[in-house]
Amino acid sequence: MARSAIVVGAGTSGSIVTRRLVDAGYDVTLIEAGGYDTNPAIHEPSRAGELWHAAEDWDYYTVPQEHAAGRRLHLPRGKVTGGSHALNAMIWVRCAAADFDGWESAGATGWGWSEVLPVYEAIENDLLPVTDDYPLVPIQQSIIDAAGEEGLAHNPDYNGGTLDGVSQEQVTMRGGRRVNTWMAYVRPVEDASNLRIVTDAEVHSVIVEDGVAVGVRLTSVAEPVEASELRADEVILAAGALGSPAILLRSGIGPREDLEALGIDVVRDAPAVGANLHDHLLSPVIFTTARPVGAPEPGVSVTQTHLFWRSRDDLAEPDTQPIHFSVPMWGELEPRPGVHGPGDGFSLMAGLVTPHSRGALRLSGPAVEDPLLIDLAALEDDRDVAALAASVRQARRIGARPALAAEWGATEAYPGPDVPDAEVEDWVRRTAVTYHHQVGTCRMGSDPDAVVDPRLRVNGIAGLRVIDASVMPTITTGNTNAPAAVIGERGALFVLEDAG
Repeated sequence: MARSAIVVGAGTSGSIVTRRLVDAGYDVTLIEAGGYDTNPAIHEPSRAGELWHAAEDWDYYTVPQEHAAGRRLHLPRGKVTGGSHALNAMIWVRCAAADFDGWESAGATGWGWSEVLPVYEAIENDLLPVTDDYPLVPIQQSIIDAAGEEGLAHNPDYNGGTLDGVSQEQVTMRGGRRVNTWMAYVRPVEDASNLRIVTDAEVHSVIVEDGVAVGVRLTSVAEPVEASELRADEVILAAGALGSPAILLRSGIGPREDLEALGIDVVRDAPAVGANLHDHLLSPVIFTTARPVGAPEPGVSVTQTHLFWRSRDDLAEPDTQPIHFSVPMWGELEPRPGVHGPGDGFSLMAGLVTPHSRGALRLSGPAVEDPLLIDLAALEDDRDVAALAASVRQARRIGARPALAAEWGATEAYPGPDVPDAEVEDWVRRTAVTYHHQVGTCRMGSDPDAVVDPRLRVNGIAGLRVIDASVMPTITTGNTNAPAAVIGERGALFVLEDAG
């Protein structure tokens, strides 16, 4: 009889795991809390901004962030087939070799760069298209030129071994359309006889009997009061850095004191579940232009370039990764008529990619309807403020270079001339937002406190794995979608190897 598996989450990692297990003959049930990716804005890169706060967004918010002006930060997460890879900018970054070697040296045995690199190469040459073969819109080319005038090298392939410099983004697109792992891995086999796809259904918890995970408790989103149970030989959580720890906590796997306070029976006292939460952060530098930039074009992402830069000379790898948008990313800021011009412009979003701050995710109650208490502890560590502020200052300088100031008539709208460089730290605290890269809440390692071991098995619970970005011990130097794909491939391999 074929082995059976439940995969929770049809995002980047879960879609890959599903395909690999289906191909290996497993009977697979893939559960997705959202619906199918029928929204045209998912597939049209120029419309990605429409997906925030839409039905396809979990629309999470943090608790008030003490060190970020007391603000509650919006955390967009994909609630749809494709997961957050259905909402993001499709940027593919292998990140730094030192990231993975650091994981291994800290106890994530088998996750060094020598093991990871071949997985990247296989993904990029197999099902998922990764390309920078597309024309830059004029403002994006000028941003590259201005960065060169600022003294940054042009890096034609930041995935070639060196991150530093300004680059055209490598993205997962084909013919001007988004391609994610749901589309590339699962859709070709969605009618397979050994695959069942369940959408619009949220997993409340894992069923654990005598220390073994035997299934999940399922709650229909349409009918929250109706729940059912599904059982399988393997249970794999791929619900992301917010969803996977929440399911574990509702299952009674987490810090004993917290669980008992909520009336949740403790299955395993695991203090690290939900801890170690961290994220990349952005802070906006917005310019208006005298020369029209133009509206977003169909089939063209509103971001096409980014750069990696070290805010201090003594750093071994870049700690900042600004991302550049062909539109003014006003967000909660207000364009002032008569001051900020007719509306054309661009944004150089300063970016922090090596955060030292660590937060945590906790439950407010035992039900799926109870909101998650998400605390990034954003900018709690002063080193994060210093690096992000340095990135903001750099973005201001780039925007003032001739390729933008002279050729486009670029004028800084925000922070604006009334904010001197000496006050940029305050600007950062008032404006920092997520880069959409939460990780770490189900940390892997070889120590007893790790949530999962290096083969992604939940410690103390047989038959249960977590395979998604939540297992990252520390965040990667760059966008986390590509590493999440590697985690999916390696996690699926571990399942198959351990099953013999």
